[in-house]
Amino acid sequence: MEEKRIILIGRSAAGKTTLCQYLSHQDLHYHKTQTVQIVNQCMIDTPGEYLERRSMRGALMVTSVDAELIVLVQDATENGTMFPPAYNSMFAKPTVGIVTKSDIATPEQIEKAKKYLKMAGARKVFVTSSVTGEGFDELVELLGYPERPKDQT
Repeated sequence: MEEKRIILIGRSAAGKTTLCQYLSHQDLHYHKTQTVQIVNQCMIDTPGEYLERRSMRGALMVTSVDAELIVLVQDATENGTMFPPAYNSMFAKPTVGIVTKSDIATPEQIEKAKKYLKMAGARKVFVTSSVTGEGFDELVELLGYPERPKDQT
């Protein structure tokens, strides 16, 4: 299976860059994404400000042209969401959602995050933790990415 080219969209500190690091088998370390970054030729990591500021949302639409799959990223511990209902409709591409930080969230927070992503138009939602490695098997299979060796979590 060929690797799908994805674009990750979410608020600042939602875990987009950490997801890219996990999926590309890099060590996890936080750094603020200032500009659009291409990771391993298959992941488009976007700054959170592109979603947070209405005037910059057009940049997400333009950048998404190079992606096969829209990935909406929601931090499970965040109160609220930046994704309006049917947000995926502006892209006309398949959309999935990823709930991040499940290792530090309550079950209620995780359910609320899943609801936000489904309301935004995600057809499937994955609940993940880049720290523990939870929830990545089915996601990696969908994306066609190589699995992370089990001793690297």
